[in-house]
Amino acid sequence: MDLGKLAKKAKAVVGTKGDKIASGIDRATDLVDKKTKGRYHDKLQKVDELVEKLDKTKDRPAAGPDASDAPDAPDAPDAPERPGEAPRP
Repeated sequence: MDLGKLAKKAKAVVGTKGDKIASGIDRATDLVDKKTKGRYHDKLQKVDELVEKLDKTKDRPAAGPDASDAPDAPDAPDAPERPGEAPRP
């Protein structure tokens, strides 16, 4: 399977099921924290914070349906100030 197609499918799933994914990750980190008796609490807390941050960013409006796949616009060439001069760097 093409990685691009896989990424698109993953984005679609996260877009529709993001809250369930976040909840599952939160439960998983809580379970690991309990089983390891808090040994990795700080690392697991960072995971929870990252998931929360990502979940908040999904509420922002997207630039377009395939904005992440769109190529960057090419830079406009620098025009010389006077005819016959080289463009500025």
